[in-house]
Amino acid sequence: MITSQTKPIMPTETQIEQHRVVQAAAKAVLERLAGMITAKDTEQSIADKAYAMLCECGYADTWYHQCPALVLLGSRSCVSISGRDYQPGTEPVGSANLITVDLSPTNEQYWGDCARSFPVEGGKVTHAPQMLEFRNGLSFLNHLHAQMPEMVTPKTTFGQLFDWANLRIRQNGFVNLDYRNNVGHSIVTNKDDREYIQSDNKIELGEVPFFSFEPFIRLKGGKWGFKHEGIFYFNAQGRLEEL
Repeated sequence: MITSQTKPIMPTETQIEQHRVVQAAAKAVLERLAGMITAKDTEQSIADKAYAMLCECGYADTWYHQCPALVLLGSRSCVSISGRDYQPGTEPVGSANLITVDLSPTNEQYWGDCARSFPVEGGKVTHAPQMLEFRNGLSFLNHLHAQMPEMVTPKTTFGQLFDWANLRIRQNGFVNLDYRNNVGHSIVTNKDDREYIQSDNKIELGEVPFFSFEPFIRLKGGKWGFKHEGIFYFNAQGRLEEL
């Protein structure tokens, strides 16, 4: 068990590089996937496309409950569910939608963990949505991710990061949708050993080599659930960097 007296953990250059390679593959798949989604797609077909591309990149394995691609859209846009229980649906994308894709490839002990939300207008993913709720949700998450590295240090606890993120979520008119009520977790070699960014967790961020930050939010009274996830670590100068 990690305690607050444990010496901060510095990831090795090999660990950083190996995790970065896997995470880069996940990012590349998500970037390609955006241009492949059509109005006729479903959670199932999008998950199949994502997994096929992960396999092309050499990542047929996942660390997350045999769920390499967790896709949510439409009526399930705001659903928070464990990969242990997830079954992709068959609801079509249609002309207007929000699709969240969360990828979890692994290469032995090295993980990727990356999620993006794609707004769909006119039956295609757009990077410049017209719908105000789409623009607001995506913009808020981008700003939150930009601000977070400037706020934390290796001495910041998981609980403090949780409090900071959730205060900003509430102040900006959003709600936290995560079923565990957290905003991320440590990156480990056994998924059951993860420490969560949740209230009252006194473990310091510097006591784990890597952690994910993945707020899953909905505008209060809104229809759509947005997620943006990356993996972070502290460099030798104690500054947070993203893989």
